[in-house]
Amino acid sequence: MILHGESLNVISKVIGKAYKERDPKPIQAEALEQQKLGMDYIDINLGPAKKDGHELMPWVVQVVQEVVPNMPLLLDTSNIAAIEEGLKVIKPASKAHIVNSIMARPERYTVMLPMAAKYGADIVALMWGPDGLPRDENERAALAVELIYAANEAGIPNEKIWVDGIVTPVNIQQVQCVSLMTFQIMLEDIAPGCMSTCGLSNISNGPPVHLRPILNTTYMIMLERNGMKAVISDPLDTTLTAVAKGKRPDIVEVVHQAMDGTAPSLSSLSKELGDYVKTVRVITGESLFSDSYLDI
Repeated sequence: MILHGESLNVISKVIGKAYKERDPKPIQAEALEQQKLGMDYIDINLGPAKKDGHELMPWVVQVVQEVVPNMPLLLDTSNIAAIEEGLKVIKPASKAHIVNSIMARPERYTVMLPMAAKYGADIVALMWGPDGLPRDENERAALAVELIYAANEAGIPNEKIWVDGIVTPVNIQQVQCVSLMTFQIMLEDIAPGCMSTCGLSNISNGPPVHLRPILNTTYMIMLERNGMKAVISDPLDTTLTAVAKGKRPDIVEVVHQAMDGTAPSLSSLSKELGDYVKTVRVITGESLFSDSYLDI
């Protein structure tokens, strides 16, 4: 699994302050730490950045590339001008950089797709349409066809497109969690050659902090089995990274068994592996979510 590190984000108190004060040290320290922790890409998230994004993005790009010049970057802000200013100064890395993200809304993609093509960037095609979040996998598929076709017309081949079907919180959207996995299977036929990614931590946005790592890791395994190629993840979650890089096959195996309905009885498993089985059952809707589901 390819990992896009999420921690260079304006919502972080330390990073947000560094952005505001144009202090390179915390930003560079974070970039180096993400490289050390095994991230494959670094996501530079400025949020809306309405006021000064066009100045901030190129500055952050240059600051990051001073210390990790070979790391590919995701440029992440809703400010289109800021994205382009970043693309103007960004230097080639080990892989193509990515524009994160382009919504399935004509007023956005008709501007952003030619821009990404001009600079040779990959794109994240976000399945957020005119009506917001798709209701199911079929609406996701319809948006994917529209946006990928537009990207191809703009000169962006499937191999440079990362489709984001949108992860939703399990405590309020269990059905949507399953819908995204179904969409991932459909994507192989809809758009051969396309990559895929997602904001993985959205699955655990709302549940108690202690549940977030196991929800994130379990869902990553489930998505990967259904075709997901990458996730935007927390670099500090070392268990998740170990699983993503093939170092915990025991966890992957028990999650797959739970998905197939062939998991060993909970009494025969360690507490750690048993919790992953319980988590699969919650994500698939076999069990209802509650803050105490691991204790049941």
